[in-house]
Amino acid sequence: MEETNHIYPIFDKMLGRSDKEALLGQRGIMIWFTGLSGSGKSTVAIALERELQKRGLLCRILDGDNIRSGINNNLGFSAEDRVENIRRIAEIGKLFVDTGIITLAAFISPNNDIREMAARIIGKEDFMEIYVSTPLEECERRDVKGLYAKARRGEIRNFTGISAPFEAPEHPALSLDTSVLSVEESVNQLLALILPKVTINRK
Repeated sequence: MEETNHIYPIFDKMLGRSDKEALLGQRGIMIWFTGLSGSGKSTVAIALERELQKRGLLCRILDGDNIRSGINNNLGFSAEDRVENIRRIAEIGKLFVDTGIITLAAFISPNNDIREMAARIIGKEDFMEIYVSTPLEECERRDVKGLYAKARRGEIRNFTGISAPFEAPEHPALSLDTSVLSVEESVNQLLALILPKVTINRK
């Protein structure tokens, strides 16, 4: 019997990323939205997803609603759990990107080290950091989930922007202040940045 170093030789025949991208007619990329709670990360990501789909591009949004209610439902909000939350998100995101899917991640991800970890896992060439730079005052005024009020009353500990710090990205690919820009204006800026990177010339 011929010896082989491969226990599961079928994996040698798995289709690669380029095969997936050729099938979809697009390049996979991670668009990572970071910013305070209420800054507009998910709102902009959802609007961007719709515009990309109109152009025949396949996207997947990852945010707290679909991640913390599922694969990360065993994690809290300690410093260690926040790191593990982002690590798992990045690993999931890498699978999507390697399948040729434009992946939109909308997470506070409050410091540069945690975002750097995500970029390393996904691959820096596939990672585009978008800073939704809406000021704290505007985020707190919106308080869409009532979280800032609870944090001010001391009912939520380690709340980013109130009792825990947020580090602005040092070199974001794009900064969007949704207190100044409309959702449409924000999406148009994103499309100008993203479309050249994900488009494959179809024959």
